[in-house]
Formats: sequence, C-alpha cells, structure tokens
Amino acid sequence: MAKYRHDLPQRHGGAFLTDGGLITTLIFQEGIDLPHLAAFVLLDSERGRERLTKYYESYLAIARRHRVGFVLSSPTWRANHDWAEKLGYDAAALDAINRDSIAFLEILRGRWEATCEPSHLPCVINGSIGPRGDGYKAGHMDAEEAEAYHGEQIASFVEGGADMVTAFTITNIHEAVGIARAAKRQSIPCAISFTVETDGRLVTGETLRQAIETVDHETNGAPEYFMINCAHPTHFAQTLDSRAGWTKRIYGIRANASIRSHAELNESETLDSGNPQDLGHRYRSLRTTFPTMRILGGCCGTDHRHVAAIAAECLPV
Repeated sequence: MAKYRHDLPQRHGGAFLTDGGLITTLIFQEGIDLPHLAAFVLLDSERGRERLTKYYESYLAIARRHRVGFVLSSPTWRANHDWAEKLGYDAAALDAINRDSIAFLEILRGRWEATCEPSHLPCVINGSIGPRGDGYKAGHMDAEEAEAYHGEQIASFVEGGADMVTAFTITNIHEAVGIARAAKRQSIPCAISFTVETDGRLVTGETLRQAIETVDHETNGAPEYFMINCAHPTHFAQTLDSRAGWTKRIYGIRANASIRSHAELNESETLDSGNPQDLGHRYRSLRTTFPTMRILGGCCGTDHRHVAAIAAECLPV
C-alpha cells in the first residue's frame, strides 16, 4: 500500500541513503547467476528472496545507524517486456513479478518501521525502471513509444502500491520524456536518472544540462527530480555548475566504484570495486557544493562498504 505517494519526504529536505550495485554484488560477490543481468528472477524462489533480503538489510542498517531515511528500490531494472521475454516471462507473469517486487519491499519496510521511528526515518518504496535496451548504449525510441512501452511496468508499480518510480541508467532523452509522461498520466511521482560517459555526456552526445532541461521542457517539469547513476564522479563532477538552476534539479547520486569507462567495465571479467574511502570523499565534496543532492547510494562495483564510507563522510552519526 502506497504510503508516501502523495507527499514524498524527499521533497522536504534531509538526507536519504539507498543501496549500491545490486547486480554486481550478486554476480561477483555472491556468485549468483543472473541471466541477462535480471535480479528480479530471484523473487521467484525462497532462497532468492533470502539473498535479496540480506542484501537490502545491510544498507538499511547503515541508514538506521546514521538516523536518516532510505529509498528502497525494487530489483526490477530488467523487468520490462523485451528482457522478460528473453527470460520466459509472458505479460501476465511480468505484471505479477513487478507487483510482487513492491510487496516484497513492503515486508522489508515493515521490519524497518518496527525498529525505527518512521516519522523521523521514512522508508520510501521505489519501483525501478531500466532502459528498454542496453544501459550502456543509445536507445532509439521516440517519446510516444517510450510512454506506451514503460507505461506497462509503471502501471504494475501503481497497482502494487509503490510510493514512486525511478528510471535508472537512461541514455536517451526521448525515452526519459516518455517515462516521465507515463508516470504523470498514472499519477505516481517519478525520478529520472541519467548515465554519462567519461566526458560527462550522454552516449548520444548531449550534456546533462541538455538532458535535464529538455525533459523538464517537454513534460512541464513532470519529474520530481533527476539523478546520476552508473558513472564515477570524475566523469561528471566537472560538468556541474552550482550557480545553474538545472543542477538544483539533481537530488541524488548513485555512482560507480570504478573510474573505468563503460566499455572497459563491459569487457572486464573481474569486479573493480575502486576505493570506498575515496568515493566517500568525492560524495562529500559534491554534497557540500550541491546541497540538493540528498539521495546517496551506489551503482556498479559498489556494496555496503562504499555506502558506509559515503555515509561516514556525508551524514551525522
């Protein structure tokens, strides 16, 4: 049941943690085979749910220690039609798994609220949306197609009771516009998280400023906020301008642990977990310069150690 859909606590300031690199943690550290990088398949077994629970609770413990809220995101980055079809899920099964992902998170939130004061430490349930294609490559959908395509997953999250949805690892501005429009049409808050290359630009060549301002213009400011994920701070920090209005629309960072490019990471057979302490220092610098960046977590190569280091640098104890 949606608890914060009509009044997200992120709107009111404060700091929030979120998790790290779910897929890289499960594959490289837990030795779990995830076909097509689809973590949502773990919801189909008791053992899989136990592994997901262990993963999420390691991050919830950090938030509890620092007495901050948490954005709890579903393991559904690959749970759209194209990827689900490769995994043998028909439309009904896909709808069921997306709804079930939210029910699974509600159980975790219930445990959180049993040990925390929810009014002080809110736990927001977020439905994760991934790009239709590869998160490292340019998408080719226009906004109208993207609205229809991603609207199906968003509908599942709405019916399942999510508080909000976030589209992660987005490389195509038109796809972002379609997702934002679909969420607005279904009356659920939406965030858009872009990923950039080592030059700070989308793989399609646009700057973050162009991406954010275009989405806001084409949707009348529909997204609640924007984020950056799946890139190291050295790839984008120099492109941000603390005096510009568009940077104030960026509420969160989920950076990669590694300074390597997407192409290099894609070809690597080992995990580059970088330096958690260095990443924490970089987050502190970003948060000092850009105080609107209040949602802090990780992406590829990060785990609870990185988020703990980020929290230690940026948050009270």
